Amino acid sequence: MALRGASERLAPILMTATITGLGLLPLALRRGAPGLEIEGPMAVVILGGLISSTVLNLLVLPALALRFGRFTPQAATGLE
Repeated sequence: MALRGASERLAPILMTATITGLGLLPLALRRGAPGLEIEGPMAVVILGGLISSTVLNLLVLPALALRFGRFTPQAATGLE
């Protein structure tokens, strides 16, 4: 179940992270430009958070769910 959930969420998470990262990349690269004293460092922080949250959502959380989660067979729960 955890692997299926991670594989179904792969494309939306990667597309969202890629588009947001591409939008913030010009701000992050021109940090020292006049008028970007606040936006530049903020873009770097947002990009770092975006990368770390993507890694957590796609790698760490499914691994933790597999390790510590309690999964029951679908037939035993009565849900179809």
